[in-house]
Amino acid sequence: MTFLAVAALLYVALVLALVVTGRRGDAKALARFVPDCAVLFRRLMADPGVSRPRKAVLVLLVGYLAIPFDLVPDFIPVAGQLDDAVLVALVLRSVLRDAGPDLIRRHWPGPPESLGAMLRLAGATAS
Repeated sequence: MTFLAVAALLYVALVLALVVTGRRGDAKALARFVPDCAVLFRRLMADPGVSRPRKAVLVLLVGYLAIPFDLVPDFIPVAGQLDDAVLVALVLRSVLRDAGPDLIRRHWPGPPESLGAMLRLAGATAS
């Protein structure tokens, strides 16, 4: 199996586990989180309020996340996904410093709970 197939299966298994345990709202938010992040990154790259250097960093991040190998391989539990999450947080912090948290609020396509998690990940307050 390819890495993407394994990652997709794990993602689906986690969402299903939340549904089975009666946490349908959390399952829906988690199921949409990764697609919502992809939409957020696309919108940030198209926004004229984001500087060119920050857009370049976003493009590099998306490229890094898309390649099948990482600094820490994803098949290593927790640590494999942690390097990706740390890079996403650092890039979002960089964009926040440049343009402010309202930019992420304006472009976030998902539910408010996920927005709060995204802002905390980026180092801003969720309010």
